[in-house]
Amino acid sequence: MASIGFIGLGIMGKPMSKHLINAGHSLVVYDIVPAAVADVVAAGAQAASSCADVARRTDTVITMLPDSPDVQRVLAGPDGVFSGARKGALIIDMSSISPVVSRQLEQQAVALGFKILDAPVSGGERGAVEATLSIMVGGEPADFQQALPLFQIMGKTIVHVGSYGAGQVVKACNQVMVAMQMEAMAEALVLGTKAGVDPAKIIEVLTGGYAKCRVMEVRGPEILKRNFKPGFKVDFHYKDLNIAMATAAEYGVPLPGTALVRELFSAMRAAGRGGYDHSGIVTILEEMAKVEVKSPK
Repeated sequence: MASIGFIGLGIMGKPMSKHLINAGHSLVVYDIVPAAVADVVAAGAQAASSCADVARRTDTVITMLPDSPDVQRVLAGPDGVFSGARKGALIIDMSSISPVVSRQLEQQAVALGFKILDAPVSGGERGAVEATLSIMVGGEPADFQQALPLFQIMGKTIVHVGSYGAGQVVKACNQVMVAMQMEAMAEALVLGTKAGVDPAKIIEVLTGGYAKCRVMEVRGPEILKRNFKPGFKVDFHYKDLNIAMATAAEYGVPLPGTALVRELFSAMRAAGRGGYDHSGIVTILEEMAKVEVKSPK
């Protein structure tokens, strides 16, 4: 099995990296949080001293990071991947970042003789843990084929969506859809609860009809438990909606619903709930309606 570098061992990156180890790959890992590195090393990985060190010791490097500046720093910054990688190395960025920044990094990578893919994911922590992520990949077809066996270890739906940067565009579309579903679920549950209906019954009915969606199936029951431990943080979804809005502005596409949901996520952050799961958007609507969505039981 090939030696793989993995940088970014957070909520998503940690289980993704462990799937690669369990599949027999030799992993070299790095994160700014020592405890995260120690956890993955205990599962069989080797620790690196820096991002450049990861690149020097592997032929394929995967990054899974929070935002555009993080990816810029890890790839192109001092002691970054670009400074340590060998010509012909494959770099796979699985973060969700700005398509503009993504394309800038591609230009730098190609000029240095590297192959590069953007491969953001959807599915949240549960998808990462269960290896059922949807992975949308942009880049050269040959590079996609080279990386496909790795993607198949971490995800279930893997689609080559176009040239480099297209993965980030599709991820922005995904985040628009998920945000709108989160907000719609919150409205439905707050309305039904305020009207005196058990929200557990609302979820049972809606997940069996035309309103069925994975957002409600996965997060609806957690709302009833008042569990807002993040599978995907409000802060990150707010960042992604900013990317979607900027991309829409670039192409002259109006996104009125997205703009509204972004402001509700902004309200969450202002209320100190940026670390909540994005389903926590329900708490803002609860406060406006003066009701709490929870099962009577």
